Amino acid sequence: MKEITTEKTAHDPLRRALRCLTMACFAGLLSLSAVQPRASAQDDELAQEQESSSVGATVDLNTATEAELVTLPGIGPSKAQAIIARRERRPFRRVEEVMRVRGIGRATFRRLRDRLTVSSRD
Repeated sequence: MKEITTEKTAHDPLRRALRCLTMACFAGLLSLSAVQPRASAQDDELAQEQESSSVGATVDLNTATEAELVTLPGIGPSKAQAIIARRERRPFRRVEEVMRVRGIGRATFRRLRDRLTVSSRD
């Protein structure tokens, strides 16, 4: 009978060291997450107020300022300026037309759809 040797025995000290290192890193991450400072009740109320005011607010594509457009998910200053430039050439008639703005595709539109509205401009 032939004796079978495995490669595991040669690498056991290395594996053990890696396992210990991994456990130490994991333990360090756990301890860091447990030591976060607690915000005051006033800070919590302010954060909730800001979140509730920005989450449900709708933004009119034809009248919104750049600052209002930037509050939308996925819209930064350059896309906000592109929306404004687009509406100056031709006002939006439907919210779906925002996808004609460069950089705003279907995925971004799906995130924005519930927060967008379009008013008629006279």
